Amino acid sequence: MTPTIRTERLLLEPYDHGDEETFVVLVGDEAVNRYVGDGALSEQDARALFLRVFPVYEENRFDVWAVREDGRHIGHAEIKPSKTIEGHELVYVLAEPAWGRGLGTELATAIVAYGFDTLGLDRVYATVHEDNAASLHTLGKIGFVHDRDMSNEDGHVTRVLVAHRDRAGEGTLPPRDRHHG
Repeated sequence: MTPTIRTERLLLEPYDHGDEETFVVLVGDEAVNRYVGDGALSEQDARALFLRVFPVYEENRFDVWAVREDGRHIGHAEIKPSKTIEGHELVYVLAEPAWGRGLGTELATAIVAYGFDTLGLDRVYATVHEDNAASLHTLGKIGFVHDRDMSNEDGHVTRVLVAHRDRAGEGTLPPRDRHHG
């Protein structure tokens, strides 16, 4: 069961059906999804993806959250097994008004801590488009290091980064907020 996680400024909680409109806007935003998968989704694809979240909860396949600040839905986050990288992957996006305020760092730190502390993982991975300097910087700040590169059909490179549990206590990750709800 996906838990609620609280950080200093964010609330991560399971989606409810009332989040559909803000989810559709988030995953359809060109700027937000510039470096995500195949980019921004059409409204129809975004609505279909939103409906696929609920079976994930029902089948307890992995954890996925609506990210809120001051009650507003501002992002999406997941930690899930990935066959491509052969481990658990951190996935997140934040709406443009949330950029540049340290919320990505706060969000990623909380999810990595959840992966280590609750899921018992030894490593958490992230995949980042080579041109996404902001995400590469954010993840580097919290202890992610380069693991390998993957070439894509369109010619760009995806950086595979990893955070190790055994380094979490050595200062490579900032202190974790343990306000899990």
